[in-house]
Amino acid sequence: MEDKYIPLSSLSIGEKARVIKLTSDGLMRRRLLDLGLIKNTVVEALHKSPFGDPVAYLIRGAVIALRSEVASMILIEKLHVEGE
Repeated sequence: MEDKYIPLSSLSIGEKARVIKLTSDGLMRRRLLDLGLIKNTVVEALHKSPFGDPVAYLIRGAVIALRSEVASMILIEKLHVEGE
């Protein structure tokens, strides 16, 4: 079942997804939880920086920039827009 989950770092700009699981531990896990990245949180990829890393995500009403190294520790399930 986990094979349908992908890392947040692979989400394209404009796409939305639901957080399924954090694969990090320790201080990084605590930081991600503090940012509101808990199970079932909806995340939207907004913009990439000029060099592609970090990426700005909309998380619980706040815009948060995450480097791909960190975003790859967050497993998501893409949300499908109606009409697709």
